[in-house]
Amino acid sequence: MARKIVLMMSISLDGYIEGPDRSIEWHMVDEELHRYFNEKIAAMGGILSGRVTHELMAEFWPTADADPSSSPEMVEFAAIWRDIPKTVYSTTLERADWNTTVARRVDPDEVRALKDQPGEDLALGGADLAAAFMEHDLIDAFHILVHPVLIGQGKPLFRSRDALTPLDLVGTRTFGNGVVLLHYERATR
Repeated sequence: MARKIVLMMSISLDGYIEGPDRSIEWHMVDEELHRYFNEKIAAMGGILSGRVTHELMAEFWPTADADPSSSPEMVEFAAIWRDIPKTVYSTTLERADWNTTVARRVDPDEVRALKDQPGEDLALGGADLAAAFMEHDLIDAFHILVHPVLIGQGKPLFRSRDALTPLDLVGTRTFGNGVVLLHYERATR
């Protein structure tokens, strides 16, 4: 059975992943939600991300566990992030540290070959990269975390496209802080 590409993103109720100037201060990541992230990412076989997302993560997570103000969940995630295999899609990066491979572009055949390798599912992050994967029909599941806030403007998760993609609702979860997980997979009908 092939591994799945799982888009995992936080969005505002009005569909944005970030506000103006890449602001994400409205993300409501508390201990419960962080434990969920840790559990899900630790079970993945790798992370696929765009350059901006990767660089933001690489600026913070490699040493977050050395910061005395980091919560236990943050300390745990720092180790998960450092160790998990990562692929960053970038035309400008020459190299990347922390168990990361640089891919120049989304090649559908290469992604399908990656999915066919043995191992666990692959987490996909970033709106631009998600758009490229959707253009090639490569996303199998969606873990969308809807935060209870309207931000009015910013970067939307989903770009306009002229394609219908039927999905099946696999599960939901409401977190104590009001964030709601919507878990969809490609429709089997």
